Amino acid sequence: MKKTMSREVDLGNEPVRHLLLVLAVPAITSQVVNALYNMVDRMYIGHIPEVGSAALTGIGVCFPIIMIISAFAYLMGMGGAPRASIYMGKKDNDTAEKILGNSLSALIIASIILTITVLVFKEPLLYLFGASENTISYAESYMTIYAVGTIFVQLTLGLNAFISAQGFSTISMMTVIIGAVSNIILDPIFIFGFNMGVRGAAIATVLSQALSAIWALRFLCGKNTVLRIKKKNLKIKASIFLPCMALGIAPFAMQATESVLVLCFNSSLLKYGGDLAVGAMTILSSIMQFAMLPLQGITQGGQPIISYNYGAKKMERIKQAFKLQTICCIAYVAIVWIIAEFAPSVFVSIFTSDPQLAELSQWALRIYLACIFLMGIQISCQQTFIAFGNSKISAFLAVFRKILVLIPLIYILPAIMADNVKAVFLAEPIADAIAVFTTATLFYINFKKIMKGEDQA
Repeated sequence: MKKTMSREVDLGNEPVRHLLLVLAVPAITSQVVNALYNMVDRMYIGHIPEVGSAALTGIGVCFPIIMIISAFAYLMGMGGAPRASIYMGKKDNDTAEKILGNSLSALIIASIILTITVLVFKEPLLYLFGASENTISYAESYMTIYAVGTIFVQLTLGLNAFISAQGFSTISMMTVIIGAVSNIILDPIFIFGFNMGVRGAAIATVLSQALSAIWALRFLCGKNTVLRIKKKNLKIKASIFLPCMALGIAPFAMQATESVLVLCFNSSLLKYGGDLAVGAMTILSSIMQFAMLPLQGITQGGQPIISYNYGAKKMERIKQAFKLQTICCIAYVAIVWIIAEFAPSVFVSIFTSDPQLAELSQWALRIYLACIFLMGIQISCQQTFIAFGNSKISAFLAVFRKILVLIPLIYILPAIMADNVKAVFLAEPIADAIAVFTTATLFYINFKKIMKGEDQA
């Protein structure tokens, strides 16, 4: 008998509270582990004798390009996965499997194009993102090897979304943990044991991603999965693939625009506050990134529940899932906000012991995260639009906050305020407030339609 549901969970019938707990905890764990993955990588590189500082800077320059590469995996994987969940809710697993097959082919094609592009244009791209004559050799060494392993990054991130979408939360978590643990073990072996430095770090990362990709592929080709990779579904069909790509624009834009955002913040702060202000921004963006990870985990846990029940037209369960997801998001960011406003040193001390930098960072953090307590609503609503398969609104919201509001404010506010540095940092909370109001309004209007059974996909 053909399986129609994950053995781990019953998305259509189990209590919503239990489902969210079971699915969100592994997702949050995956997010945190993945962040530690990158931290440990940089820690090892930073301790390379004599050249550690320059090497670390060189790797940092590669980060925006790596984010763009990851964004393409989100375009294919996180665009296809919610739609697959919706069709599973409709008991149409055949279409869901076609979405999986088409997305896999798209991931492979994208990885080939990205690999060639990065290898050909890596030097000008690295200089664009801040490489210098002192760091370019390290950045190029790392990026060349990383580019060759792009296919493993694409498959790991893209296919893991389909594992989560079926309710296999533990398997999805293991995809990340296998890569992270492997990287932690292999890094010192290649960097110090084989004396390969930055190239060793890149090789360790590629091999780790390869192991994660093999794990994901093996599961999705095996007997325990609900949706299986089949040869007949690998041929890309516009009617299957284009709606997935349209829905994937939102997570793609959210990831890809981070690189642009870093450039805008750093250029403006360098102009008004010098290297110290840029250093503070590095700390603030790191804190913001870590702070948002559990939110992403919560909404990743909620996505299969909402998408499946949307497909099954179980409106009351959708309402329960969204309400619980939003409460969890708000409660979490409220804790982050309290710490940031009343004890910012708790966060800042993790990243620096320099008194001058710490003082500036603590002052800036209170401003930068002033409206983060609202972001629980923003993320919950925005990700629920994606869970519904609403490509137009989710894509609009993805670019609205960063491109249409935040980036212009980074340059407008310093021009009209006396304290230029404060003005740059103030752009973030103002953009947050505007984005939350816009998102909540659009969500309220569309959620009422969805509860009446009107098709929003």
